[in-house]
Amino acid sequence: MSQTVADYLLERLRDWGVKEVFAYPGDGINGILAAFGRADNQPRFIQSRHEEMSAFEAVGFSKFTGRIGVCMATSGPGAVHLLNGLYDAKLDHVPVVAIVGQTNRSAMGGSYQQEIDLRSLYKDVAEYVETVTVPEQLPNVLDRAIKVATGRRAVATVIIHADVQELEYSAPTHEFKMVPSSIAAPSSPVVVPEDASVRQAADVLNAGKKVAMLVGAGAAGARAEVEQVAELLGAGVAKALLGKDVLSDELPYVTGSIGLLGTRASYELMEGCDTLLTVGSSFPYTQFMPEFGQARGVQIDLDPTFIGMRYPYEVNLVGDAAATLRALIPMLERQEDRSWREKVELNVHDWWESMAAEAAVEAEPINPMRLFSECSTRLPDDAIIVADSGSAANWYARQLKFRGQMRGSLSGTLATMGPGVPYGIGAKFGHPDRPVVVFEGDGAMQMNGMAELITISRYWKDWADPRLVVAVLHNNDLNQVTWEMRAMGAAPKFVESQTLPDVSYADFARQLGLAAEHLDDPDQLGPAWDRALSADRPTLLDVRVDPNIPPIPPHATFDQAKSTAEALAKGDTDRWEVIKEGLKTKAREVMPHHS
Repeated sequence: MSQTVADYLLERLRDWGVKEVFAYPGDGINGILAAFGRADNQPRFIQSRHEEMSAFEAVGFSKFTGRIGVCMATSGPGAVHLLNGLYDAKLDHVPVVAIVGQTNRSAMGGSYQQEIDLRSLYKDVAEYVETVTVPEQLPNVLDRAIKVATGRRAVATVIIHADVQELEYSAPTHEFKMVPSSIAAPSSPVVVPEDASVRQAADVLNAGKKVAMLVGAGAAGARAEVEQVAELLGAGVAKALLGKDVLSDELPYVTGSIGLLGTRASYELMEGCDTLLTVGSSFPYTQFMPEFGQARGVQIDLDPTFIGMRYPYEVNLVGDAAATLRALIPMLERQEDRSWREKVELNVHDWWESMAAEAAVEAEPINPMRLFSECSTRLPDDAIIVADSGSAANWYARQLKFRGQMRGSLSGTLATMGPGVPYGIGAKFGHPDRPVVVFEGDGAMQMNGMAELITISRYWKDWADPRLVVAVLHNNDLNQVTWEMRAMGAAPKFVESQTLPDVSYADFARQLGLAAEHLDDPDQLGPAWDRALSADRPTLLDVRVDPNIPPIPPHATFDQAKSTAEALAKGDTDRWEVIKEGLKTKAREVMPHHS
């Protein structure tokens, strides 16, 4: 039998080292599905419950491996469903290739079933979009898609007509208007700024007496260099949310997350510094950075399009984080006055004491912070942690202490609901020998997570380490939005939009053959984590948490407090519980920690 275009597509993916394709079937990719069968399912077709989940799984796989994620869907609705996950990849700069079907060439322009203008649909989300219309076009289009995705840390899309998939493959020839191609992976040049610019940056940093550093995901490969610079400058280091795993939280000068979900120690770091060094972060909220004019600034970023756009930096260095810091280090002078560093470390110590105290606040029935604090000390040093959007992201940012080789992520810039469980699945396929923990609000669980438990039940026995723990914050409330309405809109909780139907997530997981526990007593949490993290299969923890524990920013403004008070005064159904729990929680934060 002759090789079809679809057969060659899978061969080319194998040549690129692609071992998994996260996908959902449909007749627009029937030719490719048949090719999977002929190829003995190599690369492996990983079937999700929905195309959006396939895209999220590809994003999670790529985030935690650094390799390209590949997802696939049929024409029309399948292609539409991929989009949310692909926008998540685009905004967090994750390399993902989407392969989508299209109706037969002969039907195009005829308002045929599932005919959508896919080039127009994908032109915003993808850096590269091309349609394969003849066999000879395929190698160049697929290779370029992979090179663009990896080289630009972006989304690329390959569209293949259904009839083209079944054509006999023929390679491009040595002729006019043929485009040959190579599967050689694009080289990764190490970009380093010119010496004069590095010297200028060093002069700014050496002049600082109170240096703050802000690191993001772009500094992930520069842990040793960031630590060395921080030590030389006597700096404190704050972490953007996507950079939570860049540095260990056990370092005494690491202030933790920054921003609305951040820590008081990071807020104090930015409030008191006179110099700011930002490495590999496009953190957008300038109100959490030093006041303009307060601090001199230096930024390091590999992407020149994000240089100098968040803060009036004095020196902007375009370059690889690790290489640029290595060039900078010999020019830095050790800050001998360590009083600023000592103050930062004291603030960090106090903050972690506050977090422990807040997690211990009694609630009805369980304080959600305690779910995270009990987990934090038990996490293996090689764990991969995922948080979904919503209140789970608050406690992920503040309560979990990362250490060792822990990895963690969430939907950063898009902040979409629902990627938690599929991220976890993608992580397990990328690292089948490492434990994965997913923190999921019950809103995200009902939106996407429950269905993807079915995917977990299908594949978990293939993983070398079967541990995948999904911890559900079960409060029957879309809690993050409820609090945003109170704090930002001075509006009371609108029950019809915010209240969720009650579901037993544990019962559902048990039906699928997974381990599951229903928890409604805080003293159950520690032993439950011990069991889940030593289980012989994936585990779901269905945890009844109090929706009235406020995610109070450590730097809550007067206007936010006033708006919340106004909302409660308007008849919020939970107003008395909110007031009681809010007072208890805030009191634990502001109580003195040292003489």
